[in-house]
Amino acid sequence: MSGTQYVCLVLRALWEFARYDIVLRLFGFAYVQRQVRNCSRAPKPSCPDLAREFCDAIELATCLYWKPVLCLQRSVCAVRLLRKSGASAKLVVGYRPAPFFSHAWVEVDGKIVNGSPAYQRLQILYSL
Repeated sequence: MSGTQYVCLVLRALWEFARYDIVLRLFGFAYVQRQVRNCSRAPKPSCPDLAREFCDAIELATCLYWKPVLCLQRSVCAVRLLRKSGASAKLVVGYRPAPFFSHAWVEVDGKIVNGSPAYQRLQILYSL
């Protein structure tokens, strides 16, 4: 990926963060879930390098965004961007009941692409 493409990807990630904030504020999380569920998956083969580059760009955008970006917002935006590029990304939210802990992450072909594989040991709350 060229430098210009990477900058464009970071800008797209920043737009997705802002879009998430606006949609969440105006319509609530149920609407965000519907949008993720309905986000089309382009029929292209998955590339592990592509997912890594997207997640790196999203992490950089997280540093540049004007307010803190939590795991759910980061994961929703990553899934939307990855699906638009053709990856079969899946949003997963898991939790541990005691002591309570929850986390959202993205999986592509069953592998976590934006977090630790240790999260897969959490009980799955839902997956989109």
